[in-house]
Amino acid sequence: MALARAARSGDTLALHGLLDHLTPYVARICDPIALADGPDAAQEALLAVFRSLRSLKDPQALYGWVRAIAVREAVRVARRAAREGPAELADVPGRGDPQLAADIADVLARLSPEHRAVLVLRDVEGLDEEAAAAVLRIPAGTAKSRLHRARMSFRKAWSA
Repeated sequence: MALARAARSGDTLALHGLLDHLTPYVARICDPIALADGPDAAQEALLAVFRSLRSLKDPQALYGWVRAIAVREAVRVARRAAREGPAELADVPGRGDPQLAADIADVLARLSPEHRAVLVLRDVEGLDEEAAAAVLRIPAGTAKSRLHRARMSFRKAWSA
C-alpha cells in the first residue's frame, strides 16, 4: 500500500515498482479472458492503471480497482480480436489428455469474452456473483445467468 501511495504522489521509482508488482496479477486475470491476446490485454490494463492511478481514492482498494481494469481491458481486447477474424474451433482433446491446461484453454477459446470474464472472476478469482457483477458493471441477475450459461457451454464443449 505504501508503494501505491508513493506512486500516486508522483514517485517514479515507486510507480515502476508498483507496475512490476502488479504485472503477474494482471496477466493472471487477462490471459484466460483474452486468450492469445492476453499479453496485449495485460499491457493495455497496465497502461490504464498508469494513466488513472491518481484517480484511485483508497490505496487499500488497489487490487479490486486493478482487477476491474484488467477484466474490462481483457474483454475489450478479446472482442476486438473476435471482430478481426473468426477463431478456429479445433477439436477439444479427450479427457485423458495429459495437457489439462491446454484442454481447458481450448474449451475457453470457444466461449465469448463475456462468459470467459465471469468464469474467471467466479471460478479463478473466487468472487461471488455480486462482486463479479460489480466488476463487470452488470446487474447481479445478469452475472448469475451469464455464469450459468458459461458453465453450461463449458461443460458441453468439454464433453464433446
